[in-house]
Amino acid sequence: MSLQNKDLPRFAIVSEKPYLKRLITALLFAWVLLAVAWGWLAWRDFSSNNGHLRSELALSIKQQKALIKENTQLKQELAIAKRADFISRSANNLVQESLADKDEQIAGLKADLDFYERLVGSGARRQGLNVHTASFEPGTAGAWQYTVTLTQNINRGGMTSGQMQFTIEGVAGGKLKTLTWDDLNQKTGMPGQGFSFRYFQALEGTIMLPPGFSPQRVNVSVKGSSGKTEHGFDWKQAKKESVNSTR
Repeated sequence: MSLQNKDLPRFAIVSEKPYLKRLITALLFAWVLLAVAWGWLAWRDFSSNNGHLRSELALSIKQQKALIKENTQLKQELAIAKRADFISRSANNLVQESLADKDEQIAGLKADLDFYERLVGSGARRQGLNVHTASFEPGTAGAWQYTVTLTQNINRGGMTSGQMQFTIEGVAGGKLKTLTWDDLNQKTGMPGQGFSFRYFQALEGTIMLPPGFSPQRVNVSVKGSSGKTEHGFDWKQAKKESVNSTR
């Protein structure tokens, strides 16, 4: 029995099964088909999505251009509206200023008419040489522009001539002080300002007030062919506008 076992070969040849090989080949072929199909589906989806994205991108660009154009147009319309509003407001302001100037001119003409009526009207009170108004407007470096209006209607048709001068009372350094006609004109022996008129005349000129001087009152004296007179004016009223004199 031992001899028989010794003579037997150690390896045995087994015949191959053909159906197993065919099965493996079929499985590999099926796997390749599945891989190809999956790749084709993935490529189709990618191409479809890419085309959709391209369409959306083109639409977005188109909408952006339209919005930019609309925004530019709106800005232009806003600028035109602002310009029109500015022109309208400017024109309105000019009209208002013109109306105010006209109203002021009308008021001035009415005041002049009343003045002429009181002076030369049939019911006007007869009055000799008179200081009707006095006004002072500030200039530069202590200079003041003055206007003194003289009137008379007692000698209708006749000329009245003479000289006018004034003094200014005030306070300087805590003390009362009066500036004479010479002081105001900074000249010694300064003659009065001459006048010659039939019914009225406005005398104008410039005076100098020293630094630290606080004016309180103006006293205007007039000497003419029909006599002389003197009138006082409060400085606070005179420096703003012409006012009627007080004896």
